[in-house]
Amino acid sequence: MKSKICGISDSKTLKYLTKHHNSPQYIGFIVNYPKSKRFVDHNQLKELLKIDKKNSKYVAVLVQPDENILEEIKDLPFDYYQIYDCSPAEVKSIIEKYNIKIIVAITVKNQNDVVRYMEYNELANIVLFDSKGYENSIPFDHQLIENLKINKELMLAGNIQIEDNLENYKKIADIIDISGGLETSGLKDISKINIFLDKVKKVNDEA
Repeated sequence: MKSKICGISDSKTLKYLTKHHNSPQYIGFIVNYPKSKRFVDHNQLKELLKIDKKNSKYVAVLVQPDENILEEIKDLPFDYYQIYDCSPAEVKSIIEKYNIKIIVAITVKNQNDVVRYMEYNELANIVLFDSKGYENSIPFDHQLIENLKINKELMLAGNIQIEDNLENYKKIADIIDISGGLETSGLKDISKINIFLDKVKKVNDEA
């Protein structure tokens, strides 16, 4: 099981993540969604991304990105674009123009939402199932995707907490995506990050 830590907005936390002995495979930045308290403006983002990613991949989290933002970030060292609320045709156009790997985010409330991933299956490198909460960490019923067999890596988000039993997530997902669960008073908490990354390693070591 791999991990993604999302909503990074300061250099201290980013350096800690990239240098950690169990660094996450993916690190996410909120690029164009100011409603999120984790949003990073462009100038700040450029500075942050100068930090050596080492063994991690950098992910731009984009909600309905327009051409302006895509042009603005095209030369930044992102490995993936994580895209919310775009049609398959829009995602295809982004791939063709920017030659970038894509995480397609499917927001889930019921089974009808889950099957929407099929529209993106040929386009996505990774399929992310998330809650409808966006900037608010809210859960969704993970049983809805429990028996899903897809031929892509499956990423799971939506109110994941460090005290959760990660074994349960390992049964249904290849990658877990956590953000608010690693915060104290709205800020990333180094001690929680450390606990989480070590827990992921332990789960993998026991496999």
